[in-house]
This record gives sequence, C-alpha cells and structure tokens, in this order.
Amino acid sequence: MNKFKIYEVLKYIPKEIKTIIENLSPSLLESMEEIRLRQGGPLILYGGGKEYILDGHGRLVFDARNAYVCTTEDIKNAISLVTNFSIYSFEDEIRNGFVTIDGGHRVGICGKVVLENGRIRTLRDISFINYRVARQVLGAADKVLNYIVNSNNSIYNTLIISPPQCGKTTILRDMIRQISSGIETMGLKGKKVGLIDERSEIAACNLGLPKNNVGIRTDVLDGCPKAEGILIMIRSMSPEILATDEIGRSEDAGAILDAINAGVKIITTIHGSDIEDFLRKPALEKLHKNLFERYIIMSRRHGVGTIESILDSNYKSIKSNFAKEKTL
Repeated sequence: MNKFKIYEVLKYIPKEIKTIIENLSPSLLESMEEIRLRQGGPLILYGGGKEYILDGHGRLVFDARNAYVCTTEDIKNAISLVTNFSIYSFEDEIRNGFVTIDGGHRVGICGKVVLENGRIRTLRDISFINYRVARQVLGAADKVLNYIVNSNNSIYNTLIISPPQCGKTTILRDMIRQISSGIETMGLKGKKVGLIDERSEIAACNLGLPKNNVGIRTDVLDGCPKAEGILIMIRSMSPEILATDEIGRSEDAGAILDAINAGVKIITTIHGSDIEDFLRKPALEKLHKNLFERYIIMSRRHGVGTIESILDSNYKSIKSNFAKEKTL
C-alpha cells in the first residue's frame, strides 16, 4: 500500500518536517504522490490531483502565509539524508537532477547549475527538493494487456506515451511482472524479460535485488544507461522481451532498433501527450517507421492511470473511450 511507501520516503526527510507530515490522517498519507520543499517557501504536498499546504502542526491551511516555511537548514538536512551524508558520492545522480532512494522513489533537486566545457558538471546552492513517491500497483496493467499480447504467444512492440505523473511507470512495471511470470488466463507463457532500470525506479533494486515484484523471469540491469544496457542484455542474457523507461536520446532509438532487428520484443515509454508528440521527437526518428505495433496513450483526465486510447502500428485507434474510472 502507498501508506507504507510514504514511510519509506519519510526516512529521508528532516525530522521536523517528517513529524509535521506524520500528523496527517492515514487516508491522506496513503494518497501522497509528492512532497515539495522550497527554501523560504511553504511546505506543499500533492496527492490524488490535489494540493495540500501544511502548517507547523500538520494542519491543512488555505493561505500560504500560515504555512510551515522550509528553512535553509531543512534543505541541507534533506540533502544529507538523501545522499547518506556524502554528497560527493552522488555527483552523477545530482548532475542528472535527481537521486533515487531505497524503494525506487525519486528525489528531484534544483539549484545553481555548474557548467564545465558546456556540459553540466554538478548542482550547487540546492534550494528546491521534490520527493516523488513510487507505487507498485499489482494489476495496474490488466486493462491493456489484452491489446499487447498477440496470437503467437508473445507481445507486440509497445510504446507507452504519457505526460509525467500519469502512471506510466506503474503500468510498465506491472506489464513486466505479468509477462515475466506468465498470464494463465490469456494463455501467455512466462517470458524472459531484460529490464534496463536506469533510474532504479521500476525494480527498486537494493544491493542488486529487486524490492518490487517484476516477475520470476526478469533480469535487471540497475542504474545502467538504456542504450548500453540494451546491448548488454542482448549479448549476455538472451531476453525475449526488453523493457525500459523514458527513452529520448538518439542512442536509445538506435539500440531499440538493433533489438527489434534481432527479434527481441520491446516495451518502453516516452513523455508526451499524444502520438504527434512522439513523431515530433527528431532523436527518435529511427523509430517512426511503424516499428512499434501498439501505442498506449495515457493522461490524468480521470485520475492517475487514465488510458486515453490504444493505437496500432499505423497510428489507428483499436481501442478508445475506456471506462472513465482511473486504472490506478
């Protein structure tokens, strides 16, 4: 349950703010998706499509002038907890703007960018922190699996297109779990899945072992860049299916093309609102040629996990007008 997930995140939040948040009701705690600390700004939480501003006693306030104000010390303590008191050990993650903590939760950070030869070397004067609560929802993919499993006891190459925070990683994780373990009701035998988990969000590995259930036939490359990871998986683990999250670089597209040409099926995601957003991404041009056989379009229109439509390889709708209830 998300209630327990929020407590995983609270371990990385300064004591005073943690105490404030723990005063919330269990139902609110269970719904939390984001905890935002802004130096000199109010403590704000988000969950279930709503914003919650808290005062120093954990009470909800409508006027930000009555809110708890995050201090410089709060930010410093938060960074120390997130980086295990060794910020230099996390330079690569900080350079990318986030740190993944135990449980697969992502902590976004913003501050002053330090450049070196035109490239980001690190961030300093960190003043903004966003804790994003990761959730595993068993059965999250139930509504779409029937459209990606084909008659050859395999799956269609599938791309999930979704804006941030619409549940695409949650659905991807559940697809991996079910396809890896097998879906008896659909006659799908379990498949060998190679998961390249660059941000440690999908499997949430700790000491190399997944904390999330990603299926019994899934091998995980944790913290590995997608393009390199795809090639490693093909060479070493003979996957039937490769899965990864949030492709975007031309190198990612090239590696996926190589995998498809090698007969390996692909499930992956990108940020976007519709198929046009995918077709407008020049870095992914190699993948615009009907290589994906299914496109799942997501939004938050009816809540997190809303499935807007499913398209075939020619971008024609094979399913739309899903039930209005959210899937997560």
